[in-house]
Amino acid sequence: MDRSEHIAKPHRGLEGFDDQTVEDLEFDAIRALLEGHCNSDSAKKRAQGLAPTAHRPTVLAGLESTDELRRIRVEGYTFPSLVFEEIKGEIKLLEVSGSALTEAGFMRVLQCTRLVNDIVGALNGRERAFPRLCGMLGSVQENREIVKEIEAVFDPKGGVRSNASAALGRIRIDMQTARRQVNRQFDKALRSCNKQGWLADTQEGYLNERRVLAIASTHKRKVRGTALGTSKTGSVTFIEPADCHQINHELEMLRDDERREIVRILRELTQRIRKHTPLIKAQQRLLVQLDFIQAKVKLALSMDAGLPQLVKEVRMDLHKAHHPLLLLAHRNKGLPVEPQHLTLHAERRMLVISGPNAGGKSITLKMMGLLQMMVQSGLLVPVHPDSAFGLFKSILTDIGDNQSIENQLSTYSYRLNRMKGFLQAAGRNSLLLLDEFGTGSDPELGGALAEVFFEELYEKGCFGVVTTHYANIKTRATQMPQAVNGSMLFDAESLSPTYRLDMGQPGSSFTFEVAELNGIPHDLIDRAKGKLNPKKVRLDGLIASLQKEKTRHVKLTDRQLKAEHAAQEARRDFEQQSAKLEERQASVQRMGTEQNAALVRGKKLQQFIDRFKSGQANKALLEDVRKYLSVEGAKKAEKEEAAARKKAANARRRKPRAKQNVEKIAVGSTVRLKEGRQRGEVLSIKGKKATVAFGEFRTRVELIDLVWVR
Repeated sequence: MDRSEHIAKPHRGLEGFDDQTVEDLEFDAIRALLEGHCNSDSAKKRAQGLAPTAHRPTVLAGLESTDELRRIRVEGYTFPSLVFEEIKGEIKLLEVSGSALTEAGFMRVLQCTRLVNDIVGALNGRERAFPRLCGMLGSVQENREIVKEIEAVFDPKGGVRSNASAALGRIRIDMQTARRQVNRQFDKALRSCNKQGWLADTQEGYLNERRVLAIASTHKRKVRGTALGTSKTGSVTFIEPADCHQINHELEMLRDDERREIVRILRELTQRIRKHTPLIKAQQRLLVQLDFIQAKVKLALSMDAGLPQLVKEVRMDLHKAHHPLLLLAHRNKGLPVEPQHLTLHAERRMLVISGPNAGGKSITLKMMGLLQMMVQSGLLVPVHPDSAFGLFKSILTDIGDNQSIENQLSTYSYRLNRMKGFLQAAGRNSLLLLDEFGTGSDPELGGALAEVFFEELYEKGCFGVVTTHYANIKTRATQMPQAVNGSMLFDAESLSPTYRLDMGQPGSSFTFEVAELNGIPHDLIDRAKGKLNPKKVRLDGLIASLQKEKTRHVKLTDRQLKAEHAAQEARRDFEQQSAKLEERQASVQRMGTEQNAALVRGKKLQQFIDRFKSGQANKALLEDVRKYLSVEGAKKAEKEEAAARKKAANARRRKPRAKQNVEKIAVGSTVRLKEGRQRGEVLSIKGKKATVAFGEFRTRVELIDLVWVR
C-alpha cells in the first residue's frame, strides 16, 4: 500500500477513516481478540470487518445490547449458552424444491430451533429490563412444530427412528432376523474351526462390516468359505464361512433398502419443514447476532469494561480510563496500570501533551483514540461509568515511523502528505491524534512548520491530541483559549515516570536529569548545556522544577483530601452511631415512663373499683372519674404537642445550612467539602451522592457534606 495516500482504503461509517488509522491505534488487535471470542464463522466475519460509525442510533444499539447481555451473564439471569452450528447450507437446500436435508443437517436445525426457543423463553416478560435484546427478536417466536416434526423422525442420538415409517420398521425387523441367522451360522463355523485347530490367535475379525474367521494361512484351503483378505504378514487369512455368504448378501440388500427408505423419509420431512424457511432464516440471523454480541461481552469482561455515557455534544470525558491492550498485557504479567483522567470539550478541544520519553505520552494518545473507536464500534470500554463520549465524524491519526522504501518515501515526506490530507478532511466533528508532532526534519524549521499546521487545525475547530517536545507548540497552546497543555508526570525523587497525565501545564523532557540518572558523566552533561541558549536551559529547568513541585503537591493534596474525606466519613458514622444510641436510650426511658404511668393508672383504677358500691348511685365516684379522665387527656395532648415541637426542631437541625447552597450543586459545579478548603468539580450526581474530582483524587460524597462555590 502506498503510504503517501492519506486515505488508503475508506471504511464505511467515518470520513477519512483508513487502514493506517486501524494500524496506528491497534484496532486490528481488538478485532482479533473479538474474533477469538466468536463461535460461528459469520460472527467471526463481522468481527474482522468491525468499523466505527458516527450514526448515533447504531452506536447506541450496539452498546446497550452488549451491556444488557453482560448484565445477564454477570448478574446470573437465566439465559441459555449460545453454542450452535450455523445452518447456512441447510437454508440453501430448503430453498431448492425437491431437495432433502441430511441427518446431520436436521440435527443442526433442531439444535438452533431449540436454542432460539430457550432464548425467547428467557427474554419473555423482560422487555423493561432488556429492551434491546427483546427488540432483536422481532418476528421470531417460540416454535414447537419444527421440534415436534424432527423429533418424530429422529431419536435423541440423531438416528432415524424405526417407527418413522412402516416400511422402515419392516426392513429393520428383517435386518435383525438376518443378523441373528448370520451370527448363528458364524458361531457354528467358529466352533468347528477351533476344534480342528485352524484358527489364528485372534480367532475372528470384521471386514466390510462382515464377521470373518481368522484362519492360519497354512489351513485356509481346509475351510469352506470365501477369502476376503489377509494380514500384513500374510500369516492369517480372513474367511467368510460359506453358510453365511448368502445371508450376508441378503443383509446387504436390506441395508440398501434401509438407505433408500431413509432418503425418502428425509425428503418428506424436508418438504414439511420447508414452509418454516423464513423463520429458520430469522433464527440463523438472531443466533449469529447474539453470538457476535456474546463475543463483545466476553471481550468486555476480560478487561473489566462497562457502558459509558453517550452524549449528543462532541466531547470526550474520561475517568479512570485504561488502554485496553495495555491493561490486558499488564494483567497477564501481574503488573499495575495507572488510570487516566482527562477531558476534551468545546472550550478545551486541543490537548498538547509533553514530557519525557517513555513517560506515557503516546500510550495516552493511543488510549484516547482506541477507546473512541471502540465506543463508536459498539464495544464496551474500560472506563468509569461516569465517563462520557460524543461521536466524531472522522478520526485521523499520524502515529509512529511510517516510511516506504518501495515508494522511496521518507518519514517526513509521509507525514507531510498525511498532514495535507488532514488539512482537507478536518472539521468541527473531527478527532486528530498526532504523535511526535512536527518531527522528522530540522528542529527549528520543522518546528515552525508544525506550529503553522497546529494553528490551521485549531482554526478549523477540530478536536485533537498532540504529543510533542517542541517548545513553540507548547507556548502556542497557552495562547489559544480552546487549547490546553498537559504533561506526563515524573516522580520527584526517582525521576521515573508515573504514567499520569496532568492537565494545565507543559512538561519538561527531563533530558539532562534522565541522562544523569543513567550514569552519563557530569562534564558531558555540562558541555551539552553549554551548547544551548542559556535561556532555554533555564526555562527547561524551571519547567522541570515546577513539575517536580507539582508532583509533590499532588501527592500531599491527595493525602490531605483522603484524610479529610476519611475524617468526614468517620464523623458521620460517629454521629449516626450516637443518634442510634440516643434513640435507644430514649426508647428505654420512654418504655420505663410508660410502664410507671401504666402502673399509676392501674392503681388509680383499682381505687375507683374499690370505691364502687353495687346498687347505689356512686355520684361522687363518677365525678372523680370524670375529673381524672379530663386531667389525663390534657396531659396526653400536652405530650403530643411537645413531641411535635421536638420533631420540627430535629428537622430544622438536619436541614443543611443555607450557606451550603446544596440545591445549587449540579454537574460542573465547583464545590468543597464542608470541613475542607480544597475545591473540586462535580462530575456526576446520582441520588443524594455526587462524584467529585479534587485534582486527580475522585470520590463519591454525600451532597449534604458539600458546599457550593460556583
